[in-house]
Amino acid sequence: MVMAMNTNVATRNPLWLRIFLGDVAVWFKLVVIACLVVNAALYGLLAAAIDARTAGFCVGWMILGEFIFFLAMALKCYPLLPGGLLAIQAVVLGLTSADHAYQETLHNFPVILLVICVVAGVVFLKDWLAVVFTALLFSTRSKIALSLMFCSAGAVMSAFLDALTVTAVIIAVCTGFHDTYQSYRSKAHGQDERELDEFRAFLRSLVMHALVGTALGGVMTMVGEPQNLLIAHVMRDALPDALDAHWSFIGFAMQMAVVTVPTLIAGLMTTVVCERFALVGYGVRLPERVREVLAADARERAAARTPSDRFRLWAQGACAALLVAGLAFHVAEVGMLGLGLIVLATASTGVNDEHRIGQAFTASMPFTALLLVFFVIVAVIADQQLFGPIIAAALNQQESAQVMSFFAASAVLSAVSDNVFVATVFINEALAAHRAHAVTDQQFEHLAIAINCGTNIPSIATPNGQAAFLFLLTSALAAPIRLGYLRMMTMALPYTIVLTIVSAVATCLFVA
Repeated sequence: MVMAMNTNVATRNPLWLRIFLGDVAVWFKLVVIACLVVNAALYGLLAAAIDARTAGFCVGWMILGEFIFFLAMALKCYPLLPGGLLAIQAVVLGLTSADHAYQETLHNFPVILLVICVVAGVVFLKDWLAVVFTALLFSTRSKIALSLMFCSAGAVMSAFLDALTVTAVIIAVCTGFHDTYQSYRSKAHGQDERELDEFRAFLRSLVMHALVGTALGGVMTMVGEPQNLLIAHVMRDALPDALDAHWSFIGFAMQMAVVTVPTLIAGLMTTVVCERFALVGYGVRLPERVREVLAADARERAAARTPSDRFRLWAQGACAALLVAGLAFHVAEVGMLGLGLIVLATASTGVNDEHRIGQAFTASMPFTALLLVFFVIVAVIADQQLFGPIIAAALNQQESAQVMSFFAASAVLSAVSDNVFVATVFINEALAAHRAHAVTDQQFEHLAIAINCGTNIPSIATPNGQAAFLFLLTSALAAPIRLGYLRMMTMALPYTIVLTIVSAVATCLFVA
């Protein structure tokens, strides 16, 4: 009866509304339409009543807020669709141009290439990764110890790899665990929903611990995050030769250590507290029957391996080691290393089927398209100078307060925007002040440390702050384990509070 009533209500809607955005809820479709109409109407009214600059500034902030809302509703509708409509409207209204959006895309092409090639390359390491992480999963029954392992592994890997690469690994591994258990459930006659919910909560907690670990490790080295490399290049180009060594690979890590080491320790302590006291969704243990299912599957796979299978595992492990070495020494752009990984992993394991190779790219392409839409929003932020007043206020502070002002401003803005973009804007403003002799060499270095830490650490507050978090939110794993935008924010909250406070105090004591 209820289904019949819902069907009748749906069919009473106009045909265009039923088709628009597919089978998502009607209320969400109406919200999207309302946003587009209000944006256009308000822009026209403000442009006529005041001026186009004021109209662009106000509507630009509205579009940014709406885009964040659509990200929050990722489990209702993939953000590419409503976010893409906002991006098209921004270009039509003149808030940015298609050329500027293209330039932003070119500027971030290394990130795009990374998502396309590295994520696809990780697919060809899936068997080896499953063996490694299965061994890690069964190495202890202590949830606290296991959580520390995942957080520490995420931190160590991200210090030498890119956080997106590490996130792709985590997604691939946890998807494998989930699929194994679901395969068992589909064959079992009795299906325990409580057990499934507990397993989902268990996976959510491990994924979030590991993801926070990528932020803790990513801030420490110049290759950990894209903005780190950008900041290091700017500093080496701008400072005298005597200070150039401060921003080499080792110099960068040592410069940041006064903030990043205390923050790392605080992060690991937060992991223990969250698990020990079962805060905000943590503390759920792996159900015993699920452990048995995963263990049995691992034993069956191991027993069924032929010499060819074992050779392929060793080959995949060797390819993973080469990828780590290449990324650690930055022998090429990350995306190109990903392409090399695809070639080596397929050639050494005998994968020569065009369809199988093509399937490896399917996981990354929707997110790649979403990134392109995001770069249009970034272009709006730049053209309408949405962050201009905040940056100006930070630069107008006394020298003693500038460092903390830059840290606070970059922290807040990174939580609502892309941290790479925020870091780019802030380091360029600091560079301009340095060239104008408004800040000294030493103060310029202090500002760079504040920008790097401010954009990397507090940005875990929201999924749109870091590309790795956004990648997880929009991945195929998020829906099965019920990890939506608000739940991700809630589970990140203890880390956000503790890590932001510790990093801010360390910056104040040892940098400012």
